[in-house]
Amino acid sequence: MGVTMKDIKELRSRTGAGVLDCKKALNAVDGDIEAAVEHLREKGMAAAAKKAGRVAAEGLVSLNITEDHQKGILVEVNSETDFVAKNENFQNLVSDISEHLMQSTSEDVEAVSAEKWFKDDSKTVNDIIKSAIANIGENINLRRFAKFETDGYLYGYIHLGGKIGVLVDFAGEYDEANEQTAKDIAMHIAAINPEFLDRDSVDAEAIAKEKKIYHEQMVNEGKPEKIIDQIVDGKINKYYTQVCLLEQPFVRDDDKTVADILAENGMEVKQFARFEIGEGIEKKEEDFASEVAAVTKNQ
Repeated sequence: MGVTMKDIKELRSRTGAGVLDCKKALNAVDGDIEAAVEHLREKGMAAAAKKAGRVAAEGLVSLNITEDHQKGILVEVNSETDFVAKNENFQNLVSDISEHLMQSTSEDVEAVSAEKWFKDDSKTVNDIIKSAIANIGENINLRRFAKFETDGYLYGYIHLGGKIGVLVDFAGEYDEANEQTAKDIAMHIAAINPEFLDRDSVDAEAIAKEKKIYHEQMVNEGKPEKIIDQIVDGKINKYYTQVCLLEQPFVRDDDKTVADILAENGMEVKQFARFEIGEGIEKKEEDFASEVAAVTKNQ
């Protein structure tokens, strides 16, 4: 099976590499997208391996936390346009879905969608969304949610009117004296987008994959074999500072890490969730077919 335009488009969105480089990479690995991503990174042609690509979906991220700060919901509901996201009916729908989730025991979107609606048990959540689609005139999608229940306390933050939402689970008891620091940590997560809490949270397979890629980069750059392992270790340590919340330079004072700020205030983060509207949903690119055809013609 040959390399398709769809394959090239996906690989380009994930790596930022050129169309022709993507085509060559896919041909080199028999069309395997994951292998092609690694191939491009090893050759230094890809800036990153994030699966998300450019985004198109609109909508809202909504936050709901109980008064005792021990139960919270972060939810993303998508619409087709930002215009609808600002519509009062859509905003009320998102608020109601959030309230429904606070009462639900389900852990995934499919199960929630089949539940009886908390305001009217003659309808399901899916029925309510379909009704909103008919009334508003755009496709609407309950995409994902995070639900935390804790013996510590929760703090949440919504950025840009619902474009980004963060929910953080702190150890200990809620203390108004630490509220500003809790807010600063939540804002840091919104701005810097850590992928993991700490080193122990990073999947071992992901680290092994990064090490392999860094090793191949060094080989391709002609570095002496005897120093490659040392260089790779340095790159892995830097990788941790980029993806782990506790090791990231604090956004308000980059002379300190997030862990430093927490320690200074006697605080501890147990877990967090961060949603950004539309992340990972591919954007429609109307001219991609002609671009690929032009670049790949006679190749």
